[in-house]
Amino acid sequence: MEISVDVNGQNYRAEVEPRLLLVHFLRDTLGLTGTHWGCDTSNCGACVAWLDDVPVKSCTVLAVMADGHRVRTVEGLETADGLDTVQRGFTECHGLQCGFCTPGMMMTARWLLDHNPDPSEDEIREAISGQICRCTGYENIVRSIRWAAEHEATAVESGVDTGKGVPA
Repeated sequence: MEISVDVNGQNYRAEVEPRLLLVHFLRDTLGLTGTHWGCDTSNCGACVAWLDDVPVKSCTVLAVMADGHRVRTVEGLETADGLDTVQRGFTECHGLQCGFCTPGMMMTARWLLDHNPDPSEDEIREAISGQICRCTGYENIVRSIRWAAEHEATAVESGVDTGKGVPA
């Protein structure tokens, strides 16, 4: 089956098997390996990408379901101006150890901050509750997301364009 998908602002056409999962389309067909394939059951959240601006676990979405839609992956967070504030927050606050869950956490964090620019710790924890990190204990992940929120607020107050939420 032929599909046409906008991924990170670039249109792709490909022939895919009807049963191909979106995570495998992204990784194996397009070579976008930032989206990690973890549990294949939607438990871990390592595979979170956006489908039409909504976070989805791409291990439970068929590639054909993305036909005619927009997909955004962790590779799409970085802009021409550099890393997204969420990516910088994870770097600044050591929000990763092994890094396996990090892309999914970042995609969820970006969505959260786009919809709630000043989330509380509880709101951050609720937003990432569908994702598993086996390394960090979540403290640094929460701290990283708060860092991003605070730095985006400071940039807005200063009149600086953060480029957040805008694909490269």
